[in-house]
Amino acid sequence: MDHEIIGMTTWSVPGGGWCNDISSCLERAKTRRGSTRYMSKLEVFSGILSNNASLNPDFYNWNRVKLRYCDGASFSGDSKFDNGTSLLYFRGQRIWEAIIHDLLPKGLSRARKALLSGCSAGGLATFLHCDNFTKMLPSNASVKCLSDAGFFLDKRDISLNYSMRSFYHDLVALQGIEQNLNPNCTRSISNPKLCFFPQYALNYISTPYFILNSAYDVFQFHHSLVPPSADLHGHWNRCKLDPAACSAYQISVLQGLRRDMLVALYQFYKNSRRDGMFINSCFAHCQSESQDTWFAVDSPRIHNKTIAEAVGDWYFSRKITKEIDCPYPCDKTCHNLIPSPQVSMLLLPTTYNLPDRAAIW
Repeated sequence: MDHEIIGMTTWSVPGGGWCNDISSCLERAKTRRGSTRYMSKLEVFSGILSNNASLNPDFYNWNRVKLRYCDGASFSGDSKFDNGTSLLYFRGQRIWEAIIHDLLPKGLSRARKALLSGCSAGGLATFLHCDNFTKMLPSNASVKCLSDAGFFLDKRDISLNYSMRSFYHDLVALQGIEQNLNPNCTRSISNPKLCFFPQYALNYISTPYFILNSAYDVFQFHHSLVPPSADLHGHWNRCKLDPAACSAYQISVLQGLRRDMLVALYQFYKNSRRDGMFINSCFAHCQSESQDTWFAVDSPRIHNKTIAEAVGDWYFSRKITKEIDCPYPCDKTCHNLIPSPQVSMLLLPTTYNLPDRAAIW
């Protein structure tokens, strides 16, 4: 990069899912989700990463860094597979550390304010790396973290199986993740691999945190609550395409998803004044980097507050911000869409400005 990163910085970690077995990881390695060789050279910076004051009033003049995601484990794996025919390196943790150490001498070590954010798998990465990120910055810096659509629940699917738990178990085992999970969490739970789930890791994060999530997160609806393996005859297909097409029973199941999310977040909601949350009732996945959901005339709102306003109030300690929407279908401000997942980090603005499209890895 040509410019230093000092002052205020936003870091963004993109989404892109995970791979939990050799065959899927080998396929992933041939795509943009597994290698920088196939990634686009330019990225759009919008929403929380926009440099337009009218579209991003609190963070528009911050330095912005977007991390490219290619390891398939939310920057947490550290292992190798080699059977003599196929070779795979799972190096997400090392990639994360290399990026941070590369940026520290370029000004990150002198940052005064920083916000680590991420969407989807990148949102999960912020749970895994938030405190580590804080420790690498100056002790007097104001460092906070935000997860967008990253609060993946440990929940039974409609066939009463723990599909997501099983998936994560295989992922953690394959990519050598357990060694990089929060040790306070892994020591306190009988199954340490569960600390990959945010609901178990959250209690051990000491950095101020903001959770942005839909109570009816579309990814969790489609892949955790009603995965294809649990709906072989496609009874949920129409409901997945359009919430208005859901039967009364299906709506009741979806209300259960919302209820379980709020229960998992109850202690976080109740006990901390420094943390924040915005749990809306839109059928969406990732809302901070899409301009129409972040800050626009018709953006989703809770108590007439946009996501951008809620995050800004929380980061700058203007107000305690813990917004929970009423159940579907009461919110008429929703954009029931699935924006492309991304992960990002924000750093405080200074006289040094990064280009509109920050460094790409």
